[in-house]
Formats: sequence, structure tokens, C-alpha cells
Amino acid sequence: MTPRIALAVTDAYADEDPDVDTPLLLDALRARGASAESIVWHDPAATPADHDLVAIRSTWDYPERPAEFDRWLTRVAASTRLVNSAATVRWNLDKAYLRELADAGIRTVPTAYCRARPDARAALAAHADGRVVVKPAFSAGARDTGLFEATDPRALALAERIIRSAGTAMVQPEVPELSAGAERALYVIDGHHTHTIAKGALLEVGGGFRGGVYRENPVPVEATAAEHRFAEDVLRAVVEVTGEPMPLYARIDVVDSAAHGLVLLEAELIEPALNLHVAPHAIDAVADALLRAAR
Repeated sequence: MTPRIALAVTDAYADEDPDVDTPLLLDALRARGASAESIVWHDPAATPADHDLVAIRSTWDYPERPAEFDRWLTRVAASTRLVNSAATVRWNLDKAYLRELADAGIRTVPTAYCRARPDARAALAAHADGRVVVKPAFSAGARDTGLFEATDPRALALAERIIRSAGTAMVQPEVPELSAGAERALYVIDGHHTHTIAKGALLEVGGGFRGGVYRENPVPVEATAAEHRFAEDVLRAVVEVTGEPMPLYARIDVVDSAAHGLVLLEAELIEPALNLHVAPHAIDAVADALLRAAR
């Protein structure tokens, strides 16, 4: 029986942040005999139940329509197999999951989670002699994320804006190695590490992105043995905390810092760009994992 696989995408991408993975995966799946297509996740005409598997890929506008995305997760999970699972995705939507992973023994960047203006003021005051990163707990693509001197009024203004939108503002001390572009993204497909990239620094001091737009510069690099072990530890903790199966795909963002050691920045389990265009050897691993999941 021909496996029927849908890759969930959106219908609009910024020129500087295109979806380069989906065409490569569709070609690989079709070459393996699968019936594969992309579906726009918020298209009412899309029929997830017509597929054996729906894999979330570039649904990058979900932070702009969270209630609709939640309803979509429910509908798809009720009609077919969804990866990653709806429960894993919901858990991963709020970056407060980092607290749960920290409680499970995973090193993370010290973070204040602020739900009121006094909380934000206190968090910024705690780092008054340095720089901070302010960002929302619910976001994607570094939306509303800024690097500031802690005393910069724009840092508090951003935190307040996030809080006013019924959100939680995260305040973290700057990790100099991160600002220098030392972040690594380790990709784990069906429990196996496939490739690692360096993305380069993204944030400009004072708010906004370097160059004015969000643009990653993915460069393949070799992960260290310590990074391999750390990524494995993170995913074991994810399974332990969520009670869900091992995610089919994961991007584990880390940085090795003098102040904190090797730390988790983010475990992206919803819709990470896999950067297959710079790691073509990983296309087979992803396509084969999707086929196994569809059967």
C-alpha cells in the first residue's frame, strides 16, 4: 500500500527565510514510492485525514494565530498520525518547558519568567551591570527578541509589551559566546544525530537583528562528543517529562559558555528548519523516518 504523507507548511514566507526543506523532502519521499504533498496548515480545504501521516514542517506563522493552531492540532491528531505528537507540540509551545528540563537536570541559561511589570523591572535590575536578552515565552523565529544593556529603557519597554499581550517575558543574561556566533544546532532524526550547524549571531545590541532582518547563515560543523551526549540527555529528559514518544525530529540548540558550561538554549520540537540544503546527506534519514512513521 502506498504511504500517503503530507508536510504541513504555510502559504507565505519572508524572502530572507524561505522553506528550503520541503521541496527536497517531497522529492525524496516520491522517489521512495510515497504519495507526498504539502498542505497549508490553515487552509480549510486541506484534508489531513486523507493521509497516513502529517508531519509539521514550516508552519512558521502559528504564533500569529495560536488558537487556530491549537484547533488544527486537535483536528489532525484525531484523524491521522501527527508528528511530532500534538502533546509534544503543545508542551513545546511555551518556552517555560525549559524550567521543566532544568528541573530534570538539563543545564539552561538562568532565566526570569516575568508576568508583571514589577517582575520585569526586578529581573533587569539583577543584571544592571551587563546585557540581557528579552523575549517572549511563546514565539518563533526570534519574534520580539532583543539584546540590550539591562539599563536600556527599550529592554523594559519590550518586556512590558510582551506582558501586555497576555504573555510571559523571559529575561536572560547575555551569553557572550552566543553573541559571538558560537551557537550550535544539533539535529536528531528518529533518535539519531544526523547533522549540526552553526547559525551565526542574529541579534544586534539595542534591539533588532543584525542587518535589519532575521537571516540565519547555516554552516555545517562537527559536533563535539560532549554536545552529542548533551543532546541525547536533553531528548531523554523530554521523553521523561512529557511521557510522549521520542520526537521524530528535533533541533537541540546549545552553546558552550564560560559562565554556565554547555547549556540548552532551546529544544525545537515543533517546526524547525532542518537546513537540508547544506546537509544533503540528512535528506535520506528524514525521508526514511517519515516513511517508517507512516506505515
